[in-house]
Amino acid sequence: MTIRATGLTQLPSYGGGRSLASPTYRQMDRLVLTRPVVAVAAIAALLGSASLVQAQSDNERQELLRGGATKKGIYNILGFDGTDFGRTTVRYESKYPPGTIVIDTAERKLYLIQGNGSALRYGIGVGRVGFQWKGTHKISAKKEFPDWTPPPEMIARQRDVPRHMKGGDPDNPLGTRAMYLGSTLYRIHGSNDPDTVGEASSSGCFRMRNEDVADLYKRVPVGTTVVVK
Repeated sequence: MTIRATGLTQLPSYGGGRSLASPTYRQMDRLVLTRPVVAVAAIAALLGSASLVQAQSDNERQELLRGGATKKGIYNILGFDGTDFGRTTVRYESKYPPGTIVIDTAERKLYLIQGNGSALRYGIGVGRVGFQWKGTHKISAKKEFPDWTPPPEMIARQRDVPRHMKGGDPDNPLGTRAMYLGSTLYRIHGSNDPDTVGEASSSGCFRMRNEDVADLYKRVPVGTTVVVK
């Protein structure tokens, strides 16, 4: 009998004549090896998620300390607006007379009523959950490049919030213009972070892009009625 050398060691066979090199055993091998890989991947994913949550939390805290919000949206400062929050004239039937400001919190839109069933519409940022409100007030004051001093209520919530910011400071949350509503703490104001327009993230004020708040500012006098719904 002639024996050929193949360079392979013959593996023993077990039950039913199946060899360890058979497809069944190769599948079992792959299964045993796959389980630890899946477990390691799951642990890595959990650790990654925890790191991401921590990073997001840190970013939100830093923005809140400045009176702002996390950056979201796709607004381009050059003027190319991929959102639905740019200033535009729209059909708007209303019971209010021309010159009235109507703020629709749910839509996150501000309407300046015009004649003939139309309005100028602006995108706005509104109060976050727990800080939204409804009511009617009049504009009691207007300021260009306003200083910002956080009210005691905000200081009580955020102990390390800056106590004062001068107008024109790039971190000033009021932006370039502010219109004050009655004797309340609330304002319609600009924002140096235009991506926050369309978000629900303020402490009750209404935030606009600086170019939009400047446009509204020159159109409405002190005494203008503001309806928030």
